[in-house]
Amino acid sequence: MCDEHMIESVLGSLGADRDRPCKPAEARRAVERAVAERCRTTRTPCDADALSDALLVVSELTTNAILHGGGVTDFRVDVDGPGVRVSVSDRSDELPVTAPPVDPHGRLRHGGHGWPIVCRLSRDVRVADLPAGGKCITAVVPLA
Repeated sequence: MCDEHMIESVLGSLGADRDRPCKPAEARRAVERAVAERCRTTRTPCDADALSDALLVVSELTTNAILHGGGVTDFRVDVDGPGVRVSVSDRSDELPVTAPPVDPHGRLRHGGHGWPIVCRLSRDVRVADLPAGGKCITAVVPLA
């Protein structure tokens, strides 16, 4: 887990959204639309670097849900004040972990960088157990 972030239980279900993105590219487009709408309505410029961070975080969360969590079961995105909040749910109860850079034989591992990237780029990360099983990971990425 990210040392500075929390794990919590949730009593209510997040519910399923028929149009939820199930692939990283779809999730990135949803984040781009939400951020662009916020910039349009508030008439503030969008920070390209901050948007890139948010797109990387959502890519990592959805990819991890697909590779390690049995697929994306729910997806939410909203722009809240100075940040974008993304929530990705999957079927697995397993918590995210940071894999060591080498295997027990001293060979370099491929991959394993997604969770540290999410933790580094996000202001807040929470992992919540879902009542029907699985988990929801919510990350807030600053937009400024």
